[in-house]
Parts: sequence; structure tokens; C-alpha cells
Amino acid sequence: MGRSRRTIPEELLLLALDPTTGTTAQPQSLDLGLAGAQLVELALAGRIAPDGDRIAVVMPRPTGDPTLDSALELLRRRGSPVRAVHWIGGPRLGLRQTYLSHLERCGMVHAVAGQMCGVLPTTRYQATDTAISREIRSRLDSAIRTGVPPDPRTAALAALAHAVGLGKHLYPGNEGRSSRSRLRDLIRHDPMGGLVAHAVMDVQNGVAAQPRRSPATAGQGARPPARTTARAATDPGRVPMQPRRGAGAMARAVAH
Repeated sequence: MGRSRRTIPEELLLLALDPTTGTTAQPQSLDLGLAGAQLVELALAGRIAPDGDRIAVVMPRPTGDPTLDSALELLRRRGSPVRAVHWIGGPRLGLRQTYLSHLERCGMVHAVAGQMCGVLPTTRYQATDTAISREIRSRLDSAIRTGVPPDPRTAALAALAHAVGLGKHLYPGNEGRSSRSRLRDLIRHDPMGGLVAHAVMDVQNGVAAQPRRSPATAGQGARPPARTTARAATDPGRVPMQPRRGAGAMARAVAH
């Protein structure tokens, strides 16, 4: 995988980076979104594929991106397909900082040291080339404005931006309401992006994915199965909900 093209985790992080404060919007849910963005990028690279509501490794060959390859190796070691919601909800300590450091090495951001309350050291990150962030934002704006189905990368990025709650950061206030609604609707244009985005929201809401019943067990008087993330991702009739504030216990565990 060449470096001529930015990865979806990189673009998601650049979207979340506030050019004024140098901080990232939605930091807790963003960690989940970055883990999901890695899955989408690996799928686009042909390394993994959805298997119902699970993720299966179909080609373990490294991509050449160290951060993605680390995720790919962890998936390979599982030995069997893993549910997207369980993967995204697993420990992700330091993933956001890993990508910020990566963007700094690539020259896309630079670190600015500071202090909080005059005592605690802090680090802010400023984009070194705002044209990159404008280009990413322009792709989302174009998809929202024209209504033309976007390419898979842009559709997945839009789905993840909605899932982690970046809508109000990108399109604030009452005037941005219709754009936020259209951003949410873009989740339907990429099955893998939709699967991952719904898994991100399920983790935030403390929803555990349930396996589907096989046809042999249907109609035996058991309670209907819970809606799975995979079915939700591919159901064109489902309108994805904005993640609730105050995420569930699983999301809090990820953030700490």
C-alpha cells in the first residue's frame, strides 16, 4: 500500500482535529472510530472481508502500513472471524495518539507544547497543510450537496464521521441540521462502512451484538434474536441513530 493515498483512519483524525484549539473533537468515540476505520481500510486493501456480522481475514499479507499491519496481525491471531462490535469494543488505549504521532512523522501535523492551568503539560496538534483537510471536507460536502452516491472511501468516511459524532463539529448549529441529516444518510452507500459504523454506535450505546439464529432453530418458541450489526448495516430501511451522550460501560472502558 503506497503512501500516495491517505488512509481512512488518517482522514477521520484530520476531520476531527480542530484547527483553532489543536484538539480532537469527540475524543472518546474517536478512538472507537479509528479502530473501525482500520477495518474499513483493511477491507478496501483486500485483507479482510465481512462474514455476516463478523470480520474474517482473507489475505494475511502485510499492507506495508505498520499501524494497519498490527491490527491485521491481531485479527489473524484470533484464528476465526470476530464480531465487528467485539473487535471495536476491545482495548484501544493509545490508538488516537499513535495516529497523531504517525501524522506528525508524515508531516501532516506538528505538535505544539503547552500547559494546562500553568502546570500540567499538554500537547496540541496543528495541521501543517490545511489544503489536505479542506480536500477531505470538500469530498464530504460534495456528497452531501449533490446527493450523488460517493465513492466507497468517502462513503465509509462519512459513515464513521457520523458514528463518532462529528456531525455537530463539521456542521454546527441549526443551519447545519440538514447537512448532518444527509451525512447520516451517506452511511447507506458502503456496506462495510455501514457495518463498522453501526458497530461503533453499538459499542457506545453498550449494545452487544447477538448471533443470528440458524433456520433450523427458527420457530421453536424462543425469543426473536436481537438485531445484528450486519443486518442493520445492510438494511436500507434502517435510519441510523446519533450515538447517545454518556456512552455505556464498554465505551468508558475503551476510553480509559
